[in-house]
Amino acid sequence: MSKKIYLSCLVAVLLVPSGVQAQDNSESLQSAANDPTASIMSFQLQGFHSFNLHNSPEDSSLLQFRAAIPFTLGQTNHIARLTLPYVTDSATGQSGLSDTTLFDLVTFDRQWGRLGVGAVALLPTGEDGLSAEKWALGPAAGFAKQEKWGLWGLFNQNLFTFAGDDDRPDVNLSTAQPVFNYNLGNGWSAGTSEMVFVYDWETSDFSSLPLGVKVSKLVRGNGLPWQWSLSYEHNFYDDVVSAADTVSFTLKLLVPKGG
Repeated sequence: MSKKIYLSCLVAVLLVPSGVQAQDNSESLQSAANDPTASIMSFQLQGFHSFNLHNSPEDSSLLQFRAAIPFTLGQTNHIARLTLPYVTDSATGQSGLSDTTLFDLVTFDRQWGRLGVGAVALLPTGEDGLSAEKWALGPAAGFAKQEKWGLWGLFNQNLFTFAGDDDRPDVNLSTAQPVFNYNLGNGWSAGTSEMVFVYDWETSDFSSLPLGVKVSKLVRGNGLPWQWSLSYEHNFYDDVVSAADTVSFTLKLLVPKGG
């Protein structure tokens, strides 16, 4: 798998402090479900299908599991997040487990919003042809503000290679993810899709320039809140083989403290 195709898979791989009691307000839960800085515990299964690729007649699909676990360390509130991606189909015909990402974010609640700072790591756990074969580490930061109407913010991650196969290209990239979610009432909300902009420092160029929308519904089952989401996204970066049009479905279980 080429580096550009691998990076497109990595892009897809990319919730109130743990001391706060569960929020019964459904609008607050909706905002937390879409907030990468909120420390509500969550488990989600997400499927991506790129039915149209730039510079290729093929399509591609990815299935990923993500868990966000809040915890406290001393006087600080943390969010640990694990993402495990599985490539079910690709332009090269390869399938299997791809690389794992981990991050730990320390969150700070302020009157003007919530700030998160921490670190993100890339672990080369993928199968041959689906792994960067590199270890990477870097800073992560995010900001989010809940409003009466919903949520807005920005999340950033940076990965820089520090070890791995010398024969493979380094993974040195930065991502920016705008966050916008508008509460429509009755558990419904609409906003931006994953929309992860990726800048590759190795090529000094962007490798993802997306624009997309998402609609979500918050429901309750077995006493716990669940959120399902549908999204569509178009990637305007078309210089290499990469996703052009992608649809995704997400099912997320939220576990508020005391919920």
